[in-house]
Amino acid sequence: MTTTPTAAPADERLRPSRLPTDPTLRRATLLTAVNSLGNGLYFPLGVLYFTRIVGLDATSVGLGMTAAGLVGVAAGVPAGRAADRWGARRVGAWLWAGTGVATAAYVFVQSYAGFLVAVLCATGLQMASRGVQGAIYADVLPLATRVEARAYLRMVVNVGMGVGGLFGAIALQLDTRAAYVTVILVNAATFAGPALLLPRLPLAPHALERAASTDDVPAADRWRAVRDLPFLAVTVLNAILVAQYTLSEVGLPLWIVERTEAPRWTAALLMILNCVLVALLQVRVARNASQVPSAVRAMGWSGLLLAVACAVYALSAGLSPVWAVLALSVGAIVQVFAEVLSAAGGWTLGYELADSRLHGVYQGVFGAGMSAGMMAGPALVTVTAIQHGSAGWAVLGVLFALAGLTVAPAVRWAQRNGEWRGDKH
Repeated sequence: MTTTPTAAPADERLRPSRLPTDPTLRRATLLTAVNSLGNGLYFPLGVLYFTRIVGLDATSVGLGMTAAGLVGVAAGVPAGRAADRWGARRVGAWLWAGTGVATAAYVFVQSYAGFLVAVLCATGLQMASRGVQGAIYADVLPLATRVEARAYLRMVVNVGMGVGGLFGAIALQLDTRAAYVTVILVNAATFAGPALLLPRLPLAPHALERAASTDDVPAADRWRAVRDLPFLAVTVLNAILVAQYTLSEVGLPLWIVERTEAPRWTAALLMILNCVLVALLQVRVARNASQVPSAVRAMGWSGLLLAVACAVYALSAGLSPVWAVLALSVGAIVQVFAEVLSAAGGWTLGYELADSRLHGVYQGVFGAGMSAGMMAGPALVTVTAIQHGSAGWAVLGVLFALAGLTVAPAVRWAQRNGEWRGDKH
């Protein structure tokens, strides 16, 4: 197999203002940009296609998507195990190709049964691929800059989603079947096309050594991640912090409309603010959270900052429109710092606490935890902040703070457990 050339200095390769010079990271950037552009296109109008064009009931569509999410969470670990056995790049390519085919099938949906089949396949395969993508990055990115490179790719995702969202808004304004179908097929192509290039990402030298050592792992230990209690504890804590993403997507729009005097367009303003600041800050923050001690500190600060953001959001209720917008904006800025800290810390811990010989199944578990956190987030925000106002925000803030601060003892437990087992990282 081909190995990557010597990595360029991190500051040169990962500067947000230009494309990376490392060939592998450049290819990964292209794949990520294409896929995120398609996702951004589809995101604003996915549900509306099934309700307005196909004619399905909105509640039924929501239930179907929830069921599809559960399938995706459950599929994450088997997909990770498959990546260990057959190679992360190959399995990732099959998952992306399958997602593309299932997404294209949306244009043929005419009944609820057809919708269920298509959405279960498309969403299940896409969510299952998250952990496999983590394993792919573990195989193809240099160890020294792996977390920083993931931060760069996350910046690319934000930009791609934003650009795609602009074109998706045009299709949404046209509101015709042809416009919706075009967006769906383009989104499907952004999965199927990059899937052809995934197997061509060259393995980094350390991945070749890992591939040779994986065969030495006893068969009984190859599912170890699902019973690695310390690693599962860190996964759950990370999942709680990941639930913050639904604050911007679900919680704040509802809070703005139902509980504040802020104009409705404030929700869009906060989303744009989030995308811009994440793109500007994520790489810089990741550079300071690429080792376990700094990652633990980042997770702790993330939880505390989320608690502060929740308190500021709560204060926005009852203020005049101008002051409400100002308070919500301050809260959103604080949340952005929490978000980039938890993302960088989570990537580092997900890799460093895993047995490197079994990255597929370990990243499958970690990715399934993230998917579960994002699935549970809307309900969590609704039953706390939206239903109970300031008291609910307080509960949510305490939960985030406790999760962030508990990461430190959970990581110490995981490190002791890894040393006892003699894991390789």
